[in-house]
Amino acid sequence: MSEDQVTGRVTDQVTEYKKPERWSDPKNKLFKYQVGFTCPPHDWDAGPSDFIRIAPPSVGVHGRMLHAPVYAHELSQRKDNFHLLEEFAQTMANNGADVMGQVGSNWVHAGGTNADDIREFCDRISTTYETPFHMAGMTLVDAARALGAEKVALNSVYYWPDWRDGLARFLASADLDVRYAGNFVDLGVFETQEWVNDQHWIFPEEAAVESVVRTAEKAPDAEVILINGMPNFRGADGVARRAVSHIDAMEAAVGKPVIASDTTLYWAIFKTLGIAPVQAQGKLLSELVAQPD
Repeated sequence: MSEDQVTGRVTDQVTEYKKPERWSDPKNKLFKYQVGFTCPPHDWDAGPSDFIRIAPPSVGVHGRMLHAPVYAHELSQRKDNFHLLEEFAQTMANNGADVMGQVGSNWVHAGGTNADDIREFCDRISTTYETPFHMAGMTLVDAARALGAEKVALNSVYYWPDWRDGLARFLASADLDVRYAGNFVDLGVFETQEWVNDQHWIFPEEAAVESVVRTAEKAPDAEVILINGMPNFRGADGVARRAVSHIDAMEAAVGKPVIASDTTLYWAIFKTLGIAPVQAQGKLLSELVAQPD
């Protein structure tokens, strides 16, 4: 099996795909709106759970982890396994998904790809499998543009330096002016990257707002603060919550829009379906309006 290094295109798959005809009949679907999520290998992903909590009851969600038996969260492994996104897309289309979302924002830059490459890849997957396909990293760009932003600051949370730098490069390739890009260590929230790595993406709740405030201070002229990745923040009740649950507090603290890659992915999915969340945290989600059936 060969793979295009730019887009991850699997070249020996069937070139013509037809989504099963039965999914065009609403009576054959469990839910009016069926959403498929995928996430990196070896992660329990909160994306489907967080999404369904804020979605209307007409939405059903199914998750499918990418399968790579040997995996250590390295950018090279994302590049090598990029073709699994197409496998996911075909599986979800076969099973009647109306839209698909890929969680994990640094997949868009792992192979040295830029915004044009990823836009082309998402468009091709959406067309081939007759089902809209969104990548989290690309939705960060789309959401910033939807808010009218040109100057942005990136709170890169737990990202390793090469992840941070790669995503900043990707954002710049989309003509966003990245005024600052820094992770927890750069921002002085935590002392060492080694400690951050050992937390398995879960951090004290106070780091959520504090890291955004420090990012805003680094780039006071930024119009929007961006948060990448899948950071979780554990509160006093013991529950770890993603950025989407903290957006209102973040925006109140800095007085400007804050968009995280989980929030922007949900936004893109709701927008594609023409519906709005029943709980709309933050400016981005709050501006969605459900379209009449």
